[in-house]
Amino acid sequence: MIQPVATVEEAIFAPFVQDDRPQELARALDIQIHNPAFLRLALTHRSVLHEWAAAKPDVPTPHSNERLEFLGDAYLGMIVAEELFNYAPEAQEGELTSWRVALVRAERLVSWAREISLGSFLYLGTGERITESARDRMLAGAFEALIGAIALDSGLDGARDFVLRFVRRDIDGVLARKETANPKGRLQELLQDRFRVGPTYRIINFEGPDHARVFTAEVALFDQALGSGTGPSKREAEQDAARDALSRLTTKRQLDRLAAARNGIME
Repeated sequence: MIQPVATVEEAIFAPFVQDDRPQELARALDIQIHNPAFLRLALTHRSVLHEWAAAKPDVPTPHSNERLEFLGDAYLGMIVAEELFNYAPEAQEGELTSWRVALVRAERLVSWAREISLGSFLYLGTGERITESARDRMLAGAFEALIGAIALDSGLDGARDFVLRFVRRDIDGVLARKETANPKGRLQELLQDRFRVGPTYRIINFEGPDHARVFTAEVALFDQALGSGTGPSKREAEQDAARDALSRLTTKRQLDRLAAARNGIME
């Protein structure tokens, strides 16, 4: 079992909340918990801390779930990567990266959080109930924090079992949709995940009369051409260029070439 740097004690939360919310969530998820404070911490959104601090200014205020969100995000990415590695043994690195991004994107985490009614368990400040977009961001972060809490409480195996409930059910549909998704979006996700920056497009040629133009587009990253394509509009030419780039970015060597180009620019 993973041992946290500092054990989170229920006593920290006692001046502010004394309910059975962690136990209720554990029962709803059909999981066993050893230290309810880990789950309670995962349910504590930063928006409530100000209210708690104002209510009891002389008592140390607990942390929010943001550190657990950071931890859960790392575990989620690792668990999904491992599952995809085993699920698609013939897939190249570029494909695996694109699929992982699709499986852990915020919209999917929000969907999973809603499925387990996670929002009804959270400790929230009043303002977080105002807008749907803020609530979506909060739900995605809380789901990652929940993964981190389960990992601390039950070890990596416990976190893996929880995550794979959702991933194994949804993986076929996600991968099928990714095959038909727009190439520009897929290329953006792949490069953003790997290099934290997206590609650039430019029209390098066009020919033909006004009513039958054919455009040629090129897509690049770090001054390295990734692919080119043609189409009857600039948008379709860019989509074709992205499709060409995706077909080329299927080996570690090609991705490493981009990494070397990035490092050369940064030096």
